[in-house]
Amino acid sequence: MSEAISVDVQTFDKVVLQSDIPVLVDFWAPWCGPCRAIAPILDQIAAEQDGKLRVVKLNVDENPSLASRYDVSSIPAMKVFQGGEVVREVMGAMPKSQMEARLGGII
Repeated sequence: MSEAISVDVQTFDKVVLQSDIPVLVDFWAPWCGPCRAIAPILDQIAAEQDGKLRVVKLNVDENPSLASRYDVSSIPAMKVFQGGEVVREVMGAMPKSQMEARLGGII
């Protein structure tokens, strides 16, 4: 069973941009309540979509250059990368059904 893994500035390009499957990047911070609230939902999606979608977490406090590079100004922010490009963006905490609806066509 897969769950969201952490990436940072050293691993981002290899894990996210060079992935052969779509990657959902959860831009989050430990102090962010809504970020903590959606973490179990993202882990469920990671487990259910194992092999079809990779889910990774990026701590914006520890990796401000990547947050800036992808214009993340508020969290939680989720961006789906495919072929090294952002193909979908989902902002804010929401129930799993709503998250899956926003990811439609990806998952």
